[in-house]
Amino acid sequence: MEKNKELRVFAEEIRVETLKELANLGFGHIGGSMSVVELLAVLYGREMRIDPQNPQWEDRDKLVMSKGHAGPAVYATLALKGYFPREELLTLNQGGTHFPSHCDRLKTTGVDMTTGSLGQGISTACGLALGNRILGRNDAYVYLVLGDGECDEGQVWEGAAFAAHQMLDHLIAFVDLNKQQLDGSCDDVLYMGDMVDKFRSFGWFVQKVDGHNVDAIAEAIEQGKAQQDKPVMIVLDTVKGKGCRLAEETFPCHHMKFTPEQIAPSIAEAEAALEAARRA
Repeated sequence: MEKNKELRVFAEEIRVETLKELANLGFGHIGGSMSVVELLAVLYGREMRIDPQNPQWEDRDKLVMSKGHAGPAVYATLALKGYFPREELLTLNQGGTHFPSHCDRLKTTGVDMTTGSLGQGISTACGLALGNRILGRNDAYVYLVLGDGECDEGQVWEGAAFAAHQMLDHLIAFVDLNKQQLDGSCDDVLYMGDMVDKFRSFGWFVQKVDGHNVDAIAEAIEQGKAQQDKPVMIVLDTVKGKGCRLAEETFPCHHMKFTPEQIAPSIAEAEAALEAARRA
């Protein structure tokens, strides 16, 4: 049993709310949203210094969700933390919404960086981390989430080299290693080799953990924070669509259309998992 019960409960709450907002729309980036749920629970439930009542607090920790198509999971997390009413999630990707398909800091309270043009998030995260150092915000961390398919982009590796050269030890990054991208498996589209070895060769401190185990994620972050003079990479071994049977049983499940009848059993199963987590 996981030690951090409250984080497991939070993760299941995020999963339920994310599925509901996507179900109301009838389509969306369900696979990659589901695979980062546990990470978001650990970040917003334990690690990040934030203030939902003061979302522009200058000394806050920041998240760059470079795989910006996971926006629905980010929005659900922010709603559960009190940044805005939960019912607003049902406007996802509709006219006049504050919740576009990809993260946009100018539209959504609590989103720190506009993302979704894949490959570019590492550059903005490096800029935020270096900016914190220059401004003397020495307690502030920048967290970055990359998709494994996104790592096909050359800009990711330019950023990796820059972060190591600048010794950005308050930059903690994650690769969501869910093995799928837009149009197939990552290995079939462009085989990248071992992600741990690759980032380590660029000068990062690297760990690999079960990306659906909140204890493992929390421990890896703590180990990362103990490092000095190196950026930190945590490779998350995940399942695309995790916790949504409809997505897990569909390949690829990057972006899906579905009817209320198709998604309803998955929502019911997620709600049951939430209740089980609360009782554990």
